[in-house]
Amino acid sequence: MNSICILRLSALGDVTHVIPVVLSLREQWPDLKITWVIGKIEAKLIGDLPGVEFIVFDKKAGRQGYADLRKTMKGRRFDALLHMQVAFRANLAARCIPARIKIGYDKARSKDLHSLFINRRIAPAAHQHVRDCLASFLEPLGLQAAPPRWSIPLSPEDHAFARAQLATDRRNLVISPCASHTLRNWPAERYAQLADYAIRQHNMKVTLVGSPAPFELDYCAAIEQTMSEPVHNICGKDTLKQLTALLSHADLVVAPDTGPAHIASAVGTDVLGLFAASNPNRSGPYNSLHWCVNRYPEALRKFTGKSVEQARWGAKAEFEGAMELVTVEDVTAMLDKWVAEQDSVIGQASRA
Repeated sequence: MNSICILRLSALGDVTHVIPVVLSLREQWPDLKITWVIGKIEAKLIGDLPGVEFIVFDKKAGRQGYADLRKTMKGRRFDALLHMQVAFRANLAARCIPARIKIGYDKARSKDLHSLFINRRIAPAAHQHVRDCLASFLEPLGLQAAPPRWSIPLSPEDHAFARAQLATDRRNLVISPCASHTLRNWPAERYAQLADYAIRQHNMKVTLVGSPAPFELDYCAAIEQTMSEPVHNICGKDTLKQLTALLSHADLVVAPDTGPAHIASAVGTDVLGLFAASNPNRSGPYNSLHWCVNRYPEALRKFTGKSVEQARWGAKAEFEGAMELVTVEDVTAMLDKWVAEQDSVIGQASRA
């Protein structure tokens, strides 16, 4: 096999889960030519990943986006396409990519006519995390599933920006409060209570981050205005690369089910995840599932009448009031537990 095309347009969290697939492909087939059709925003995060040709697909361009993709693909033919997104928009993009083998999802995870655009499937797997699902796309090619390893290129300037935001004499807590789906968001006043607690109880520096979107700017402003203690609010003032560097240098990140939580996990930083609207065992920060506050079972039962076992895997509980099931006491208790573990590790190291 000489060439492979990956189709995964969005979102940021899912795109980070494809990085291990790329790294594994390069390791198992060093001479393979890898092309990745990716979304415009997502390309800003990983569009400089070494050894990969990136083709940016602008979903906002409408029909012109598909026309541009067809033009780019004219005269090309890949040995395989990893069709990693089931949205109908992505299915139409897959139609523009000529490939002998087109690998997609198993029947249970297919939707939006996905089955019409593939000729091979990944193996069915119950109760699988999204990262492990995407890793399994290598198996129909006779390769090992991709292990959980990440690499996101960052410049010295990105790291310098991050260090300038963070304290050097105490632990740094970064709060990324906003998800793309507002029903996954924890109330701003509860973030404020958590941040005040982290500062008073654990002497942490707290930094608020978010995109320049007006909603996120307003949300972070609401947290800042509700707090009693001073907070470092840089919402809308960093790039995705700078954010990634910041998350890599932070000690702990607090976030709901959102892209920065997955980025933080990918760069090796612990994430205290806030979950009720979605299942952390499916879409939580992969390396920090044990640090997640999980009220998803209660939310599912309250709003759908079903247990986790009865509901479809991946079923959402995105309802008004679901995230309120996560209490401030839940989160401060998890924060206390995390700090105690860090202190224990430092104590053991000093005695060694």
